[in-house]
Amino acid sequence: MTSPSSGIATLIIAGVMNASFTMPMKYARKWAWENTWLAWTIFALVVLPFVAALVTIPNLSMVYRSAPLGVILEVASFGAGWGVAQVFFGIAVDMIGITLAFSIVLGTSAAVGSLIPMVSLHREHLNSAAGYAVIGAVAFVLLGVMLCAAAGRLRDRPIRLSIASPKNTSQGLLLAIICGLAASLMNFGVAFGTPLVEVARSFGANGLNAINAIWLPLLLAGAVPNVLYCAWLMKRNRSGQKYRVGRSYWALAAMMAILWFGSTLLYGLAAGQLGAWGPILGWPLFMSLIVITATILGMFTGEWKDCGPLPIRVQWAGVTVLVLAIFILAGSSRYLQ
Repeated sequence: MTSPSSGIATLIIAGVMNASFTMPMKYARKWAWENTWLAWTIFALVVLPFVAALVTIPNLSMVYRSAPLGVILEVASFGAGWGVAQVFFGIAVDMIGITLAFSIVLGTSAAVGSLIPMVSLHREHLNSAAGYAVIGAVAFVLLGVMLCAAAGRLRDRPIRLSIASPKNTSQGLLLAIICGLAASLMNFGVAFGTPLVEVARSFGANGLNAINAIWLPLLLAGAVPNVLYCAWLMKRNRSGQKYRVGRSYWALAAMMAILWFGSTLLYGLAAGQLGAWGPILGWPLFMSLIVITATILGMFTGEWKDCGPLPIRVQWAGVTVLVLAIFILAGSSRYLQ
């Protein structure tokens, strides 16, 4: 049974959790980035998806034996592409900063991740009031994240001028755009992996939990590029030995994984609550809510301190546009049941 209001409420919780998942990383000071990220990858992309699928889907092995092999491979390939996006994101952050990279990646991902499933799965609704509303809302999402990116550039300009060359900035922007395109592949896995959900339901899986049959192959494949990249960094930086200290940091990585994977599960739940158009409406809503929550958290944690009034005004203008996009998407849901 679909419930747009419940779906939007679920997405709000998911957005808060996703925007917050990296905060424990700040306290793992004795580990390098790759140490924490590898530990997070193990928990979030391997352990938790396997446990969730095992607990919530009866006859799990039979589900994958009965499902079309092509669908499983397609979902896994989407997951591998998304995993590459995660790697590119880390490199882009080093080149252009987290605020600018975050905004470009989420904006590109929101647009591509919503529009391509709509064109592929609901082409007949493109020339309708509902289709126009979704396209217009996605345009607002792009405008909102671009305003947030501009605010980030204004805020970080003194630091960027001192450490970044024009070449690095151009390469970082290109990587962020590529990352945004590849990041949308996670939503493709949800949108085009419905045969897996149907097979899981046929073996007794709950209607909303059946999506866990998608998360397992998608996230396991996504773990591969992350593990390889972290292993390469640890070899280059000789940081593997850092695991000998800060053993409590494993708990921080597990907390990160719970927040991130929990937000992913909630997104899948919300997509089901939003009905057949769940991945189309839910993905840009999810991305928008992450940006809004990240902005609020950044304000409270002092990331915008002493930057002057202009960057803050531009950032809140971007957030206002994103809120407007959320209202448009929420309103359009009534026409898509």
